[in-house]
Amino acid sequence: MDNQLTKPESKFQWIVLSALAILIVIPLTILGVQMAQASDPYVKNVLSLIGNPRQGKAIFQINCAGCHGLEADGLVGPSLQAVPKRKSRYGLIHQVISGETPPMPKFQPSAQEMADLLSYLERL
Repeated sequence: MDNQLTKPESKFQWIVLSALAILIVIPLTILGVQMAQASDPYVKNVLSLIGNPRQGKAIFQINCAGCHGLEADGLVGPSLQAVPKRKSRYGLIHQVISGETPPMPKFQPSAQEMADLLSYLERL
């Protein structure tokens, strides 16, 4: 019995086709996730605003510094230094407003306050 997958050229073709499929699926998945995230009206509003890092620092110190430290270098909560390198803007917004990672509380800033907070975090 002659099995096509045991021939070297068939294995090579299968590997090439699999790699191409992966290279197509990954960008489409990322694009789909970004489109879904960007369709959220709150996120769209936040991302359309220009944040004030000075105001963002004040918001941070009032609401976040108790766990993340006055300079966002971590206490009970993790350090937020260079956090935009680890999380997208949407990821940061979601983290703040969702309350999905206890003990971090659900925080509901206005769109401008969130834009200010993002602006501050992006400068850490």
